[in-house]
Amino acid sequence: MSGTFVGMPAFPVAAREAVGDATLRGNLRHATHTIRDKRARAVAELDDWAALREAGRRIKDHTLRHLDRYLVQLEESVTAAGGTVHWAADADEANEIVARLVEETGEREVVKVKSMATQEISLNEALEARGIHAYETDLAELIVQLGKDRPSHILVPAIHRNRGEIRDIFRSEMGAWGRPAPKGLTDTPAELAEAARLHLREKFLRARVGVSGANFMVAETGTLVVVESEGNGRMCLTLPETLISVVGIEKIVPSWRDLEVFLQTLPRSSTAERMNPYTSMWTGTTDEDGPRTFHLVLLDNGRTDTLADEVGRQALRCIRCSACLNVCPVYERAGGHAYGSVYPGPIGAILSPQLRGTGSEIDASLPYASSLCGACYEVCPVAIDIPEVLVHLRERVVQGGPAVREGNRVVLKPAKGHAAERAAMRAAGWAFDRPGALRAGQRLASRSRRLHPRTLPGPGRAWSGSRELPAVPAEPFRDWWQRTHGGKGEAE
Repeated sequence: MSGTFVGMPAFPVAAREAVGDATLRGNLRHATHTIRDKRARAVAELDDWAALREAGRRIKDHTLRHLDRYLVQLEESVTAAGGTVHWAADADEANEIVARLVEETGEREVVKVKSMATQEISLNEALEARGIHAYETDLAELIVQLGKDRPSHILVPAIHRNRGEIRDIFRSEMGAWGRPAPKGLTDTPAELAEAARLHLREKFLRARVGVSGANFMVAETGTLVVVESEGNGRMCLTLPETLISVVGIEKIVPSWRDLEVFLQTLPRSSTAERMNPYTSMWTGTTDEDGPRTFHLVLLDNGRTDTLADEVGRQALRCIRCSACLNVCPVYERAGGHAYGSVYPGPIGAILSPQLRGTGSEIDASLPYASSLCGACYEVCPVAIDIPEVLVHLRERVVQGGPAVREGNRVVLKPAKGHAAERAAMRAAGWAFDRPGALRAGQRLASRSRRLHPRTLPGPGRAWSGSRELPAVPAEPFRDWWQRTHGGKGEAE
């Protein structure tokens, strides 16, 4: 099991199997429609939602432009409050830091708050290789871990599972991880939640090391913020003696005042709540209150490379609300596993190819995992123009060109399998630069339209296999305009 799933086939191949799974599609359709409807009602309650969205966008853009300054300020603030800051350039370095910190405590197990960053770097697997057991405590993450599965949604990792499947997982797997499921466990939500509570309670009370991420980091005070709905995060953040937080460098905000915006937009966009049931904040360490030792691991792992891209950098605004997944017609039908990343859906289609590059089949295909309908942009609480970035990345995949990888400026080669697309675009560019040739081509196409096939031959067959070719008009627009108006309207 890998947090990045590298080695998967291209998205169309991975999605084909998922689309044929009627149970999966039913689970996804029910869950995404329910969440999106609730979100729409929660957002409609705020008259200033558009202003909050714009404020969030501006705060994030300002922070990213001055990221170097705010990161240094954050390190100084965390250190002054009694914490220790570690810098990790990539996943391997971050995993090594965390494993070493755990080993220095003498413990062999940790409890975890749900964290996309630790999934991104496959921390659980890295700790397991060192003989350290990492226990997920978020209910959905627990289901995924017990089922030896992979997350398929940013907010609801087990969205692809129904209640019957969860009951079976609890019955068969809980005993191997700790307290077994109660006898006679049914698939009612209350019983499933109680079984998870009893199973996790023992781990909370026994654990001496906690691992978390963070939704936000406040540069001016060194405060970290975790918002969640179950209370497991509060337990992991307060009971252990040592707390290790692995956080992407883009999660920083300059001041406490900035949280005012995001603590309104994040819960409404993610869980459709006016505010999160649990909002935990901590600043360094305090005697006789919470963990005695706090470590912050600041993770790059491709983020500065992404920041160097003037178009693609807006993906770093993401606050991981998952609203874009719940409105995406592609995600609803294919599910999250087909994206080959812990970041599925529209945001994953633009974030993963930038963090990991487009060298693998799955990453080169992700920018095409979209219909470009724009629904993701409409619901994004920080106004990430996902369709714009998708088109930008498609150009990078097809044409190659300059980019930044591991801090170095490189020239990417075009991905394999796009020769026909490149040839078509070059031909179109040549014609558009020559009005006479374009006019002649339009007239030829109109006069021969009865001979046009219903589907395209060769490489074009994949495109026309799921679409109807548009009918060519009897005459080009320019000829029609000249015939019916003669240019008189323009002269007048």
